[in-house]
Amino acid sequence: FFFFFFFQAEDGIRDFCLSRGLGDVYKRQVHGISMLHAIARLPKQFVRTFAVDYGKRLMGKCEYLTKVGITNPHVYRNLSVPELYEHAVDPEFNWSNDPLGRPAMIASNGALCAYSTDRTGRSPKERRVVLDDATRDTVNWGEINIPIDPVNYKVNYARTLDYLNMLKRLYVVDGYAGWDPKWRLKVRVICELPYHALFMRNMMVVPKPEEMHEFEKGVDFTILNAGKFRADPLNKGVKQKTSVAINFTDNTMCILGTLYAGEMKKGLFGVMNYLMPLKGQLSTHSSANEGSGGDVSLFFGLSGTGKTTLSADPQRRLIGDDEHVWTDKGVFNIEGGCYAKCCFLSEEKEPEIYNALKFGSVLENIKFFDENERVVNYDDISITENTRASYPLQYIPGAKIPALGSHPKNIIFLTCDAYGVLPPVAKLTPEQSMYQFITGYTAKVAGTEIGIKEPVPSFSACFGEAFIPLHPYKYAKLLSEKMQKHGTNVWFVNTGWSGGAYPKGKRMSLKITRAIIDAIHSQELNKVKYKKFDIFNLDIPTSCSGVDPKVLDPVNTWQSKDEYMRTLKKLAGMFNKNFERYASQSGKEVIEAGPKL
Repeated sequence: FFFFFFFQAEDGIRDFCLSRGLGDVYKRQVHGISMLHAIARLPKQFVRTFAVDYGKRLMGKCEYLTKVGITNPHVYRNLSVPELYEHAVDPEFNWSNDPLGRPAMIASNGALCAYSTDRTGRSPKERRVVLDDATRDTVNWGEINIPIDPVNYKVNYARTLDYLNMLKRLYVVDGYAGWDPKWRLKVRVICELPYHALFMRNMMVVPKPEEMHEFEKGVDFTILNAGKFRADPLNKGVKQKTSVAINFTDNTMCILGTLYAGEMKKGLFGVMNYLMPLKGQLSTHSSANEGSGGDVSLFFGLSGTGKTTLSADPQRRLIGDDEHVWTDKGVFNIEGGCYAKCCFLSEEKEPEIYNALKFGSVLENIKFFDENERVVNYDDISITENTRASYPLQYIPGAKIPALGSHPKNIIFLTCDAYGVLPPVAKLTPEQSMYQFITGYTAKVAGTEIGIKEPVPSFSACFGEAFIPLHPYKYAKLLSEKMQKHGTNVWFVNTGWSGGAYPKGKRMSLKITRAIIDAIHSQELNKVKYKKFDIFNLDIPTSCSGVDPKVLDPVNTWQSKDEYMRTLKKLAGMFNKNFERYASQSGKEVIEAGPKL
């Protein structure tokens, strides 16, 4: 039997689909769903959980929530992983008011599978930062950091509160952003979906029981996620149904109109990227691992370049896969978990990540071979190429807990060259290091952002311009000072195409890239001979264990040498054109470290 439920609230909440203002009435339409069918689809061992008395875990109203405007008495705070699973698959609440929605399910490997409906990637064009006295002269305003007036932010905020306060269940997750007690932030996430709560429980550092009292005194930052409720496009500064806005004065972030969990993670990263450099500490879009001798490597790169994959090395201890801060004492991971792409994931190629996907992990927007058996089909990207997995850091064998390390011995700039003309590895001079860091060349990989269907050449300052509120030079200056002070080696590694531009060429094999990384860590590449790479004037090795010498110089992999040279010059021109934005503030030696045509 299929049951349809329609009801209209009487508390003045705005219409979900076509809201236009404070006077509109919120209407919720529960799409036809058979409760019996929903329960039948669940594993039998989970059906009994719906008899649990959830009331025993209700917080009721509390002072620290009312301070941010939350008056909803139906609040569940810091539920355990099993409890969040039970809530996520409860048939009474496991529905979506979006026709594209799918109920949360449990995969055969134990992971919780959830679906973010139409938003399967970040929405960077809908990101806003409040422009006020605190940010007017600090934030680098432009296409990345788009301003919103404090008044219009308050409209978003009120809209978010209205929605969250009328829900039958609300979830609160407390955690730290950062492992270093000196620099970490206390963060509180308030959200509607259990899967979002579990996601952020994974991605933040879970406080120890004896640390929980610190959150009773208040937090440093609050995320309010009302992703099922649309933003109002008539609110100035809001263009679509989606809005992700940050207020550095109130220390809050509001999310409307998107269920993509990555918005919370990257939003919090943007907060750290604002606060840490202002305190003299370098926040970085990088992964990090540590060798047996305590040597630390940082891997810089955008989504799809290999940060997560390459840092999950069975021979080294993982510190973190995406976000770190380089302080006066060393590095620390901002996060308590990992957020990996799982498109075409296999145990053979990435065993550490594959085996980390188990009970406690979250799989976002994946498909199954069979809906009944629920074995995940990582090759099925019919929903999106940006299928994602969130799991606790400790799920990686040998991960370093607490996630802190010494000053980096090696820095590796990862790029995914869609043109297929850059070498798989080059050793950079200090000047070249600054040039490449400011340039941040890679290719946007399909699916990581709304509207991206295929790799697109991209220049992103600091290998993470989309997440940095300050001017790139603030980060570049800090990096330069730290590299020189600690004698850090810097490498340029291309994980993109070889033998031709996309789609003619082939993606560099993971085996080759791992062999190169191993040679860096063993110091083999500090001892081999080098030659100059045309136009870009890079130093490239003539040999590397486990790599065909022919591959080390990309010209050897192209059938047409003339086409190769035309493509190389074309890319060099793009580098030079891009760097014009920064030339006025760069030293002569840094400018001269770029390509020469």
